[in-house]
Amino acid sequence: MERINLNNVAAFVVVARECSFTRAAAQLGLSQSSLSHAISALEAKLGVRLLTRTTRGVSPTEAGERLLATVGPYCEGIETELASLSEQRDKPAGTIRISSHDHAVRTILWPKLSKLLPAYPALKVEFSIHYGLIDIVAERFDAGVRVGDQVARDMIAMRISPDFKMTVVGSPSYFSKRKAPLVPQDLTEHNCVNLRLPTHGGLYAWEFEKEGQELSVHVQGQIILNTSGETVTAALEGYGLAYVPQDVADQHIAAGDLVQVLDDWRPTYPGYHLYYPSRRNPSPAFLLVLDALRNRA
Repeated sequence: MERINLNNVAAFVVVARECSFTRAAAQLGLSQSSLSHAISALEAKLGVRLLTRTTRGVSPTEAGERLLATVGPYCEGIETELASLSEQRDKPAGTIRISSHDHAVRTILWPKLSKLLPAYPALKVEFSIHYGLIDIVAERFDAGVRVGDQVARDMIAMRISPDFKMTVVGSPSYFSKRKAPLVPQDLTEHNCVNLRLPTHGGLYAWEFEKEGQELSVHVQGQIILNTSGETVTAALEGYGLAYVPQDVADQHIAAGDLVQVLDDWRPTYPGYHLYYPSRRNPSPAFLLVLDALRNRA
């Protein structure tokens, strides 16, 4: 059998429920002649009569009653779901999935969105920690967060943080047994906390910059981690030097729990950007998250 026009089936359901072409046509926004033609086409396709037409109105035949009982609930479910989706245009609801570095989650995403969520109980946000440059469309994320120079050109990017610096820190107990490095090359003589990035599979080389001079140092140490958050903990406990964002280290430096070294070699990284594919009709929930994360500095 050739494919049946589902619009005609939906039209039949309305006529059968209303027992009137006039009322059904008004609901569907069709002329009575167009509606009658749709029902006739459906009956011709099925090879059975679905409605009994009289001067007093219409009523389903036995076959029509059977079809109404079978497809009617499905039509109601579709109408209910479409109405629910339409309501989301007017209120933020649903889950927004974001792929991000753990540093951005701790220092930007969570501080900003945690203030937003209590006012919108139907809004949910899922953070997924990724260091690799994943395809957010293929992985079904709504957005990703990366430093500015890592955002793909075919994405829309919005800055959500100012530029930030990286720094090298160690605990006072660590430096009580070792001399502080004076230049980045001295790090090869120190026990350093390494970070393994999935993008390249290797250990992250510490990057430095001073008066236009840039260099990278591959450090050695007893500890290798795959997220940056625990590198601060390792440094605080005296296991070695850590290469961390300045804003993460500042509170520990101020408290005297960490000592900053190579201060004049701190590199500057472009700020974090939220990136996402172009979308014609963004949901209210996504627009709300965008506005909350927008960098206004």
